[in-house]
Amino acid sequence: MREMTDSRSEGMDSTIRKYLPLAVIVGLFASFFIFGLDRYLSFTFISENRDMLLQMVSDHYTLAIFLYFAFYVVAVAASLPGGLLLTISGGFLFGWVVAGFVTVVAATIGATILFIIARTSLGTTLRSKAGPWLGKLEAGFQENALNYLLFLRLVPAFPFWLINIAPAFLGVSLGTYVVGTFVGIIPGTFVFAFLGTGLDSIILEQQESYQACVQSGQTGCAYEFEVSSLVTPEIILSLIALSVISLLPIIIKRFKKK
Repeated sequence: MREMTDSRSEGMDSTIRKYLPLAVIVGLFASFFIFGLDRYLSFTFISENRDMLLQMVSDHYTLAIFLYFAFYVVAVAASLPGGLLLTISGGFLFGWVVAGFVTVVAATIGATILFIIARTSLGTTLRSKAGPWLGKLEAGFQENALNYLLFLRLVPAFPFWLINIAPAFLGVSLGTYVVGTFVGIIPGTFVFAFLGTGLDSIILEQQESYQACVQSGQTGCAYEFEVSSLVTPEIILSLIALSVISLLPIIIKRFKKK
């Protein structure tokens, strides 16, 4: 009887260790919206608090970078929205070089945390229920895992959170995932961080327009700017071109086989 009790206790502990990290991630994601924290990831918030943010960076530069880094890790691990705004805001606050480097490291760490949680909590269960088709897909992906990862990371058409967890179900090794993520997000991250260096002039322009609207007595005055409008077709095409280049080794390999 005691052995049975100990076995049940060990099984429960194993289940808790397996699913607790996933529960934490789900809890963070839900809390983000339940407590209205999404309002802090908006152009309006950054514009309204521009002076305070710049003063904080000026007075506590190291602390500000650490807070940005820590929040970015949590945001990526919990699949919170607003990654583009965060990256651009980092370029605005810290300069594109510092922000680019910090963001790449933070995003890689956050993505790796999510990858490990997804693989541990859901990977085994999904494989047992998916059937033989997942095995075939897994084998094809693993053959050129790094190139496929680079492609997915470079092309701006796929949601970042989806690319973070999909490799966990396809048997990609942790080392390949980390390298593919780190290298793959470098171009886009530095491009968006560089765009952030021009955000201050846009904020000042929007503040002037907003104040003019308020002083004129109009109602419904608001900041009318979408950060996504900074992403031009030229930038998207450049990233797509890089993503296609990452697939060249696979294309060449298959061409040689034929």
